[in-house]
Amino acid sequence: MKKPLVAANWKMNPPPAGWDAADSPYRPHAAIEVVVFPSPVDIPACVRAKMVTGGQYGHPQPHGAHTGDVSMAMLKEAGCSFVLCGHSERRRDHGESDAFVAEQVVAALEAGLTPVLCVGETAEQREAGKEKDVLKKQLRAIPEGLFSSLTADRCPPILAYEPVWAIGTGKTATPRQAQEMHAYIRSLLPTDARGAVRILYGGSTNAMNARALLAEPDIDGFLVGGTSLKPAEFADMVRIADARNA
Repeated sequence: MKKPLVAANWKMNPPPAGWDAADSPYRPHAAIEVVVFPSPVDIPACVRAKMVTGGQYGHPQPHGAHTGDVSMAMLKEAGCSFVLCGHSERRRDHGESDAFVAEQVVAALEAGLTPVLCVGETAEQREAGKEKDVLKKQLRAIPEGLFSSLTADRCPPILAYEPVWAIGTGKTATPRQAQEMHAYIRSLLPTDARGAVRILYGGSTNAMNARALLAEPDIDGFLVGGTSLKPAEFADMVRIADARNA
């Protein structure tokens, strides 16, 4: 069984109160993997607190005239182990294309980071019945070999299904809807990679729906947004994931 992963995406927010307490839910756990994605200015503090840390964004170029950007190598040097690639808010607000996101994934792996590749459809795309076409296009931009050519010290990319219509709206896919999309995503992967790649659910998750979602066979954890800024609720989600893996 793949180890569940619960990721806290704090977005453009400061760390929540008590984030670095001794019993903080953001600290590493034995049975599951917990990763925090703080703002760039808070990465050093999270690394010093010995939390598994990721960058919310990394530029695919190693250096150059890219004002305001940070490279994958810089994230690695700062102590990050993970990086988000293609989050729906980055695609929407910064016009990041599928091709650009694919470059990010390649650059992340070359820098020694584990990329968390975000894919998902908008409300309009779902209503038009094009949700699977969207996911296929987003995934087909990634070279297949990146999911299969693994080494002892390199994990495959992690995928996060983000139904864009459920992010920040209070809506969420039903467990059945989420499982259908996760299973479809897994079917698009190379056959030899399907059992190894973790697929997270990233649409308005909370302690109320986490248990039912994690009961589905193709949901391997969560990419948590707003709820990750509420330590008590995030702790409940971590406990639910921990119980599943017990």
